[in-house]
Amino acid sequence: MLRKDLLRISRAGGGYRPRFAGREHRPLAARVIGTFQGHVGEPLERLDSALEDLEREAGDYKLVRGFTALLDRESTFETHAAVEPRRARRAAFEAAEAVGVVTEADRERALARAGDALGVSPDALARSLYADRDSRQLLAAVDPPWDPDGLVAQYNLSLAQTALFDATEVRVRSTEPRELISAVKRLRLMYEIRKTPEGREVVVTGPTRLFRASRRYGTRFARLLRTVAAATEWHLEATVDDRGTERTLTLSDADPLRVPDADPVAEVTFDSAVEAEFAGRFESLALPWELVREPEALSTGTRVMIPDFAFDYEHAPFRIYFEIMGFWTPEYVEKKLAQLEGLEDVDMLVAVDDSLGVGEEIEARDARAIPYSGTVRLKDVAAVLREYERELVAADAETLPEELTPAADAVALVALADRHGVSEDALADVRFPDHERVGRTLIRPALLDTLGATLEAGMSLAEAEAILEEVGVAETSAVLSRLGYHVEWEGLGGGRLRES
Repeated sequence: MLRKDLLRISRAGGGYRPRFAGREHRPLAARVIGTFQGHVGEPLERLDSALEDLEREAGDYKLVRGFTALLDRESTFETHAAVEPRRARRAAFEAAEAVGVVTEADRERALARAGDALGVSPDALARSLYADRDSRQLLAAVDPPWDPDGLVAQYNLSLAQTALFDATEVRVRSTEPRELISAVKRLRLMYEIRKTPEGREVVVTGPTRLFRASRRYGTRFARLLRTVAAATEWHLEATVDDRGTERTLTLSDADPLRVPDADPVAEVTFDSAVEAEFAGRFESLALPWELVREPEALSTGTRVMIPDFAFDYEHAPFRIYFEIMGFWTPEYVEKKLAQLEGLEDVDMLVAVDDSLGVGEEIEARDARAIPYSGTVRLKDVAAVLREYERELVAADAETLPEELTPAADAVALVALADRHGVSEDALADVRFPDHERVGRTLIRPALLDTLGATLEAGMSLAEAEAILEEVGVAETSAVLSRLGYHVEWEGLGGGRLRES
């Protein structure tokens, strides 16, 4: 983005149109780059003077200053002084007070006295006094990532981003909608999806619609243009608050906008991303639910909603959608509530900030509401998932017969559950007349007798495990306990079977 005072806009015919740089401005971009490169090692005041001359010659100071602002970010400025400036000033002022400076000769005597104290010449001390001022800083290096064409492209993108900073709403259609939605979510922007005759349209709320305009939100909002412009075909229409006058800004793939460098959107940090924090913490839970980021779109009448997450149950084709209401305006809350109202045959869980005060309204729309403040609590989400899990286990149990007779002499309950497409808990009330439950393994009594005769006290644990593995038993400790043995450990060398 550029500073707002560098915005070049045409308002002809009541419109709001960025004045993009074109091919004809390539020589000017080259001269600005050359001016920077030609002043490496010189003070900033000389670079500024040369750029001012270029502004007068070009006749468009905003364009030159726009190019300059972009190159300034790629430049390194350093303070070069024989003595650290603050130390030099302190020594010079103390010497001036002692000498009593009135004339130029007094000044020279004070500088000589201070220079002697610091071990430098009076001239070196004089140059050091204000070497830390911006105008005295030296241009140490400039390393622009663009050639002249690239600088023009970066300028046009930055100009459009600056124009969008005052937008109240942006409406985008793109041939790459999934990338667009992904960027919107990563940038933590408020949005909705509408169905239009031209196709699905992503509507993003602008920073000026917030209760309190946030520069951070505005910057992220403007960065979205990088993803939009990276698509093959796209169309953007924005409503802009132009100093109290509402205007429409229209951009498309026909405009000279392209992304001059790599990744359109970088990941945002987690310090303000409630969703990202929740996703990271949820992965640490051992629950039979898979967290899905950005699941499929849900139809809500004339609009489309993409929940933040979905939870997929591991043992059955069942999905719960999860939405976190984090950013808000009154209009945003109303839109979210309207979307929830339009959902049908969908299980929806909504984490809602306490300050919104809409928990009851969400519950009235057949969605489960979880209040939170600052951070979504994992135990609250897990409690709801376990409720669903109990219902799913009960439903699975109804599909099973009262008793099962596995063919194998030994079979793990989890393997048997997978075979029947249910969770292990669904087998809790099933009878197994030909087998005995030993821990989480089903074993025929005859096999237990055989194992009891084969295993003996003093046998190494490794030998016992090999025997159990050979007959299909992976759960060692429960079976050994059932047969009357425990393991006595012998340091780091392993263990041996002992009678309990």
